[in-house]
Amino acid sequence: MTNHSQHLDRRRFLQTSAMGVGGLVFGPSLRAAEPAPTFDPYERVPLGKTGLKVSRLCLGTGMKGWQRQSNHTRLGKEKLQALLRAAYDRGVRLFDLADLYGSHPHLMPALAGVKREDFVIITKIWWSGGGIPEAERPDADQVVTRFLKEIGTDYLDVVLLHCVSSPKWPEELRKQMDLLAALKQKKIIRAHGVSVHSLPALEAAAAEPWVDSVNTRINPFQMSMDGPPDKVVPVLRKLHAAGKGVVGMKIVGEGRLRDDPVKRAESVRYVLGLGCVDVLNVGCESTAEIDDLAAMVRKVPKLV
Repeated sequence: MTNHSQHLDRRRFLQTSAMGVGGLVFGPSLRAAEPAPTFDPYERVPLGKTGLKVSRLCLGTGMKGWQRQSNHTRLGKEKLQALLRAAYDRGVRLFDLADLYGSHPHLMPALAGVKREDFVIITKIWWSGGGIPEAERPDADQVVTRFLKEIGTDYLDVVLLHCVSSPKWPEELRKQMDLLAALKQKKIIRAHGVSVHSLPALEAAAAEPWVDSVNTRINPFQMSMDGPPDKVVPVLRKLHAAGKGVVGMKIVGEGRLRDDPVKRAESVRYVLGLGCVDVLNVGCESTAEIDDLAAMVRKVPKLV
C-alpha cells in the first residue's frame, strides 16, 4: 500500500470515528427531532369494556333531529346514503342512529356489500313524551324488534335510552333496563346505556353498573352541555375509570362552530386531550365536513 493510500485510509478512519463519537456524544441534540405522534381519526379504539372496537370518529345522523327527521334525512335518500358510504370508505366504523332521527332505514343500503361485523351501530330508544309521532311507548324489547327490521340487521351493537335527564332515571327506567339486559344476554344487542342531557343524570350514569356506554355532551365552550366543563369533566373521568364507553357529542356545539375553524379546532384538541373520551360523535352533513374534522384530529398530538 502506498503512503498516499495509507494517508487516505487513515483520514477516512478518523472521519468515521469522529462521526461515531459525535453521534454518541451529540447525537440526540443534533438529530432532527422526530414529530410527535398525533391522533388518527379512523383508528379503532375500545369502547370502554364493551368489547367493541370502534373508529375514533363516529358519524352522527341527528343534527336537529325530531319527529323522525333530521338535517341528515332531509338531505334525501340518495345524498344521505352517499354520505354514509363516503364516511365508511374514509374509515368511519361507528354510526350513531336513533328512532328520533328517522335514520334507521338508510344505513344498511348505504353499506351494501360490507360485512356486518365491519361496522358498529349505536341507536337510541325515545321513551319520553313527544319526540316521535306515536303517543304509545312500547317496552324496550318490542322497540328493539322494530329497530332490527327498520335497520335490516340481526343484532344491534349499542342501544341507549335516549335523552335521560332525571337524577332518578335508573329507578324510573329499571324495567326497560332489565329488558335490554335480557336482550344482551341473548346477544340480540351487545351493549346498553344512555344518552345524557343533564349533569345529575350523568352522575347517575357514572354510578350505575348497568351502563355500558354513554353518549355525553362535551366541548370547552359549554355549548348545549349539561354544565360547565369543570363540572362535567370529572364525571366523564369517573365514567371512563369505571370502564364505561364515553362517546362525546356536541363537539362542534351542535353546529354553532361550523363557521369558526379556530374554535372548532380548539374543541377537538380539548376533547381529545382529556384522555377520557373514546369517540368524537359529530353530525357531519357533507364529506367536506368529515375531511375537515379528520384533518383537525390529525393535528392533535398524543400524550405519551
